[in-house]
Amino acid sequence: MGENENCSKTYGVPFYGASFVPHNVLLKSSNDAEPKKEEDDNSRPNYVIFSGGGGEGRSGIPNALVVSVFDAATNSLSDEPVDKHGTGDDLPYRMAVHPGGEGVICSLPKSCRWFEWDTFTKEDIFKLSVKPSEKILDQLEDVGQQLAVTFSHDGSLLAVGGEDGTLRAFKWPSMSLILDVPKAHSSVKNLDFSPDGKFLVSVGSGPGRVWELSSSVAKASLPKENDEIFGFCKFSQNSGNDQVLYVTAMRDRGGSIVKWNTTTWKRISSKHVIRDPISAFNVSDDGKHLAIGTIQGDILILNSSSMKVHTVVKKAHLGLVTALAFSSDSRALASASLDSSARVTLIKENMKTGMSLWVILLFLLLAAALYYAQSEGYLK
Repeated sequence: MGENENCSKTYGVPFYGASFVPHNVLLKSSNDAEPKKEEDDNSRPNYVIFSGGGGEGRSGIPNALVVSVFDAATNSLSDEPVDKHGTGDDLPYRMAVHPGGEGVICSLPKSCRWFEWDTFTKEDIFKLSVKPSEKILDQLEDVGQQLAVTFSHDGSLLAVGGEDGTLRAFKWPSMSLILDVPKAHSSVKNLDFSPDGKFLVSVGSGPGRVWELSSSVAKASLPKENDEIFGFCKFSQNSGNDQVLYVTAMRDRGGSIVKWNTTTWKRISSKHVIRDPISAFNVSDDGKHLAIGTIQGDILILNSSSMKVHTVVKKAHLGLVTALAFSSDSRALASASLDSSARVTLIKENMKTGMSLWVILLFLLLAAALYYAQSEGYLK
């Protein structure tokens, strides 16, 4: 693609999670009595947090949460992390940043741990790091490895899915249990809340399942077709503000994206997008773009309305893509890989429509000039 190579950096930690830091975290620091006024998005720094490591007993490969700064003007990540918080022998495998800016939850091998932002301003320089919270998530102690962890859009709900197939959902921050299903799947792969917070979707072995949170029961089953294997699930909203559900599926011919109606829970469409297995998936907050990462290290960004490919970044990473996260303004995509690299890809406006309009306008001008020349007798 010929993009600026500075948008990719290697930080010495095999990554499994990635997320942009909410801007409201950056609008205040411990030295501020009141939050600072909202600044223009382009002039404000963008912090990105990554999680990962080498696991237990692998000397030389740390387990850590890594915070970096992304400069949109130069399309570059900071050469060195602004913070690298080690987690000892515990690998922070999955990570979810609270949308309200309260902190970060990480799934460790046996439990989940809550981290808070540590912010301060010194000599007009803003500093951001993470620190362990005094808040202990007792309900998620000794529950085993959680393969999925996510907050609802407004941050009032938390859901986790275990390697043992147990699905749990809580009210946040009270941690009141609202859903507890021991064998939702043989193993829970991925979870997501609907934008209105009424439903939770889970995928794993077998069909996908939709849970109604008000009644704590399974609302619908999302059946597989032929030899499909579901991998990721993500709710979104279309241009008419109607909710839609996307599920990635692998078949013998490669990766597909299946779209579901969230009223009837029937399939709307299925689009084959790539030959390689899909290893990461996400949807932009504005609902306009889908992003997939592959085991070959490629990144594809698609238009959600047409399901056509908008951007392809071949070999964005040398290893498989493990995580994708859109910025809150949907203009940038953070990605992470097992090769210890982190990257941010800017999403540029597709200019094909604009170019075609210029071609049409030029054609009309030429036609008008030709007609004028003929009418005036310049052409015979």
